[in-house]
Amino acid sequence: MTETQSSSSFQIAQLPVMGEAAQQSYPTATLYVVATPIGNVTDITLRALHVLMLADVVACEDTRKTGALLTRFGLNKQMVAAHQHNEREVADKLVARLRAGERVALVSDAGTPAVSDPGARIVDAVRAAGLQVVPIPGASAAIAALSASGLVNDRFHFVGFLPARPKQREAELSTLKQMTATLVIYEAPHRINDCVEALAAVFEPGRQVVFARELSKLFEEIHRCELKDALAWVKADANRERGEFVVLVEGAAVQDDAQDAEAERILNILLAECSVKQAASLTAQITGRKKNALYERALQIKGNGQDDGQDD
Repeated sequence: MTETQSSSSFQIAQLPVMGEAAQQSYPTATLYVVATPIGNVTDITLRALHVLMLADVVACEDTRKTGALLTRFGLNKQMVAAHQHNEREVADKLVARLRAGERVALVSDAGTPAVSDPGARIVDAVRAAGLQVVPIPGASAAIAALSASGLVNDRFHFVGFLPARPKQREAELSTLKQMTATLVIYEAPHRINDCVEALAAVFEPGRQVVFARELSKLFEEIHRCELKDALAWVKADANRERGEFVVLVEGAAVQDDAQDAEAERILNILLAECSVKQAASLTAQITGRKKNALYERALQIKGNGQDDGQDD
């Protein structure tokens, strides 16, 4: 679906199905955590529109962006800026408004508040005050990317944004290397090359990686390849270094007794023809097992505890 280009607004109440949303209960003195579109404005839910229509105030990451969204749907609401720099201060003010019986809608610029976006501190403060919080679900970049990736895995691990500093980034990735769940990473366009280089330095070159760029927008692109080919793909087109990214990394292979036995068999065959280092390295490439562990096992098989020194 391409991004809607029209800037015209319309009245929510004119939608025939809005009556169904209105039949639900929307208590006062409640914080509504409202998911907004991640790109295509028409991905907003009818329930989200109804809550925004009822809200006494909308707490938002950027009043300009949220104001534009509200205008598209014919809404004119009081807004309060609630971003990462003032979240604690705003939380107290919102709690006071909730105690006065108001409905407060909490939104971020795109997607769901408090998920790699501001909002968690506000939700925490509201719950600590004994007040009600109701989620209004909607579009999710992570789920959209997973659904179109073709990676077959019942589990995923949401990483969010990696650290900006190289050493911290690689250190965090190293802690995730053995995780069997699909890794879900958010990345900004100006750091996508650094991200891919860090992935290549930590993970096996044969790991599958999926790039989901500009999801639901006009220039949406979803590409899957092996990690060893990832950086070349990104650099092949300057446009691939633009837009917001979801990067999915295939989880580590689940090791079992059968895989251990196969790695042992391959290692023994290669040791008959190669040095310990070569045999361990080739077995690691073939089986996906850790090279250091295979090297130690190869030394045990040789029985002398030392490499034979033959590199060629």
